[in-house]
Amino acid sequence: MSNPRFLTGSAADIMAAARTLADGNLLGLPTETVYGLAADALNPRAVAAIFSAKGRPADHPLIIHLASSAQVPLFAAGVPAFATALIKAFWPGPLTLILPRRAGVADAAAGGHATVALRCPSHPLAQQVLQQALALGVQGVAAPSANLFGRVSPTTALHVREAFADLHIMDGGDCDVGIESAIVDLSRGAPVLLRPGMLTAAQLSAVCGSPVQTAYAQGQAAAGVADAPAAPGTLESHYAPRARVRLMNAAAMAAGLQSASLPVAALWLRTPLHVPPGILSLRMPADAAGCAHELFARLRELDTAGVGEIWIETLPADAVWDGVRDRLLRASA
Repeated sequence: MSNPRFLTGSAADIMAAARTLADGNLLGLPTETVYGLAADALNPRAVAAIFSAKGRPADHPLIIHLASSAQVPLFAAGVPAFATALIKAFWPGPLTLILPRRAGVADAAAGGHATVALRCPSHPLAQQVLQQALALGVQGVAAPSANLFGRVSPTTALHVREAFADLHIMDGGDCDVGIESAIVDLSRGAPVLLRPGMLTAAQLSAVCGSPVQTAYAQGQAAAGVADAPAAPGTLESHYAPRARVRLMNAAAMAAGLQSASLPVAALWLRTPLHVPPGILSLRMPADAAGCAHELFARLRELDTAGVGEIWIETLPADAVWDGVRDRLLRASA
């Protein structure tokens, strides 16, 4: 792309972003979760460019971002009642729904699977770009995280630029949520949470009117969900920095400090511990939402510092931490 630049929220730049998508090119797009590498979901060439740029397997499906729920019938072959309830409660917002895919629609973006992943983001600039792109004929925008496949997701425009130098990037500031959306499979008659986010299974169940099963976190799939459809961000190893990530409780971390090889170990603490000179340490927010907001940016910061290992204190068992826990388990796989 000629003259790649950061775009602002001006009317001219929003039109430029929408035109970029309508012309079949890639765009760095902010959402409330993470920044996406966006392209017209119904343009096979543009979608192929996403897979190529990221180094992502072509059968690993992409989430299609919609301006509103009005576009759902274009992509989905059916919308069950609990899908409608979730859409009314949580869209726009950090929730992706997997639905049966309409035959012949978005084959490339769906990775050839019989289902399609749909989301309506709440970030105001994302909404403006999607609405303007829709006016130009772009019905939906495929937008996986704007990073190299398997690596730490971007939560600022500068993070996107680090991976993609030749790209227009809309600068929407820091992402509010900071981790990817929750993914709920609605394609098999009962709702199943395939990837946790900042929405808990209890919150989703209350809206659905029936229990939402869970199927995630390294071999802990719930009974009867082994045939879950392929979904973004659910590989065992994902969201990984260059440094090795190790999860440990505070006692193990304190013991490890006695023999840590300097300066290759970094600590990410919630419990106050004595840290010997020469070891980089960071304190994280004590609440799940605050930790999610900081997660990927701090992993990138530690990578930039050149540490060989990142030691992270294990998280509380509460369900509200499931989204952060899921990212850390995959980062450490």
